Amino acid sequence: MQKMAKENSSHHLAEAKRKRLTWILCVSGLCILSYVLGSWQNNTVPTSSSEAYSRMGCDETTTTTRAQTTQTQTNPSSDDNLSSLSSSEPVELDFESHHKLELKITNQTVKYFEPCDMSLSEYTPCEDRERGRRFDRNMMKYRERHCPSKDELLYCLIPPPPNYKIPFKWPQSRDYAWYDNIPHKELSIEKAIQNWIQVEGERFRFPGGGTMFPRGADAYIDDIARLIPLTDGAIRTAIDTGCGVASFGAYLLKRDIVAMSFAPRDTHEAQVQFALERGVPAIIGIMGSRRLPYPARAFDLAHCSRCLIPWFQNDGLYLTEVDRVLRPGGYWILSGPPINWKKYWKGWERSQEDLKQEQDSIEDAARSLCWKKVTEKGDLSIWQKPINHIECNKLKRVHKSPPLCSKSDLPDFAWYKDLESCVTQLPEANSPDEFAGGALEDWPDRAFAVPPRIIRGTIPDTNAEKFREDNEVWKERIAYYKQIMPELSKGRFRNIMDMNAYLGGFAAAMMKYPSWVMNVVPVDAEKQTLGVIFERGFIGTYQDWCEGFSTYPRTYDLIHAGGLFSIYENRCDVTLILLEMDRILRPEGTVVFRDTVEMLTKIQSITNGMRWKSRILDHEKGPFNPEKILLAVKSYWTGPSS
Repeated sequence: MQKMAKENSSHHLAEAKRKRLTWILCVSGLCILSYVLGSWQNNTVPTSSSEAYSRMGCDETTTTTRAQTTQTQTNPSSDDNLSSLSSSEPVELDFESHHKLELKITNQTVKYFEPCDMSLSEYTPCEDRERGRRFDRNMMKYRERHCPSKDELLYCLIPPPPNYKIPFKWPQSRDYAWYDNIPHKELSIEKAIQNWIQVEGERFRFPGGGTMFPRGADAYIDDIARLIPLTDGAIRTAIDTGCGVASFGAYLLKRDIVAMSFAPRDTHEAQVQFALERGVPAIIGIMGSRRLPYPARAFDLAHCSRCLIPWFQNDGLYLTEVDRVLRPGGYWILSGPPINWKKYWKGWERSQEDLKQEQDSIEDAARSLCWKKVTEKGDLSIWQKPINHIECNKLKRVHKSPPLCSKSDLPDFAWYKDLESCVTQLPEANSPDEFAGGALEDWPDRAFAVPPRIIRGTIPDTNAEKFREDNEVWKERIAYYKQIMPELSKGRFRNIMDMNAYLGGFAAAMMKYPSWVMNVVPVDAEKQTLGVIFERGFIGTYQDWCEGFSTYPRTYDLIHAGGLFSIYENRCDVTLILLEMDRILRPEGTVVFRDTVEMLTKIQSITNGMRWKSRILDHEKGPFNPEKILLAVKSYWTGPSS
């Protein structure tokens, strides 16, 4: 009996343990199921940007009323795309399940920004011609960057012209643009014989002509390709000084060469604006008294086709600047006066003696830089920079003008830096056959090869492993962006700007799409990496985002701003940066912000008053990452007809 009692007792004990274990497993299973369902519901990726906005909900009543009172016109197609917004009720965002920060979003009063006067439709803050007249005309200083003072800053939205249309898609945009978007016929009249641009009804057509290539840029580039190699991938980045409407850069693209085309805002009205409207990289700029805003050894090729830059003046000062930005072994191409002066001197209305003296001065300046003249054939002259300074240093002991810059000079520093009459020193080379600073891979391998600046350890806390990791990060991010912006892979975004480009990973991940990226490295960034970006075969510029960017309004389809506002929140008014982004962005253009939730909600509270529609989304790795994404779209609207 005693034995049976013990057996019954152990049996009941085992049964109790089994029931308790079953109960624990059931409760745990229900908890896990509830968590998974909750995470799935909160983290479902929208299939389109419009769905992203409609799920958020926006109160459009006040905006609509404001738009009516300012007599602005609205695009019906744009209204249809965003119609779901006006019918949605405001929904408070709750990030409690996403992270451990306490965040309460209250109903804030939105400050709405009025449109600026229509006279400011093509306003360029730092290249304003009225302001420029206050400055010295010597060395073209009056056409350099001169940004507004505090009392000149604008807190309004730059209005698009009446009847503004979404630009043509690439590649059609290379040859056509809407007249209503850039209502200027001056160049079609002034440059009629040279085939820069023609008016055909409500469109402009770009035949591809230029002052020195009446047969077209394509044939002109073919002439160059017979003299130097253009198609083997050795030449990838180019700079076109005094670019006109950038037909040279437009036709280089088909040869996998990307050109940074620049021209001043001068009497040739809107030439850079035409270039960007065509979907061709360009920026407002001038060869004046300051360094160009690019690092040393940036370009494989520099080009001037009757660009009107006085290369022979100031002891070849401008050629020393070309030498600074030209890569070792890079080429400088010159066509137009004084080249082939024996044929053209009468048409140029200059004396033979004057033109011969100018060419002799250019030849002397090139020799003082240790350049070798490759050829002069027809209207073209081509020089090549040496691959290192071993022989040049020997020459400089004899010919000391211009001298080598001091070793304390920072060759990559180029933001508001005055030009100096000295030759920028190249990194040391151990043999005459070694490329100073490191040889580059041919394109397209160059895009993902470890850049020489990283190999040499010139970027702090950045090595080959971190470079490769950054590429993988951007591969994942672009895959996620394609989910939240399906238009990304369909050619919707041609002109793209990365406002905080770091190593250029975003541009590299976008290579397979029909777009180009202006990689901007803020002068306030902890690491100055623009040289790395150029070594990868991409283009970009320096910029202080407390100031206006050197471009016309409505010139970019997509802007990416990752971590930018955390850099500038204590330096200048965030509102002014956002208004500058609105100026740059085309109607119906898209912006991707990446930052902390606190910063993104601050940004969103401002953009709600700028006629933008937006939604905060989770990080591509899921809801627990503290960095979030704000996806925003600028509404279509135009200024009133006068």
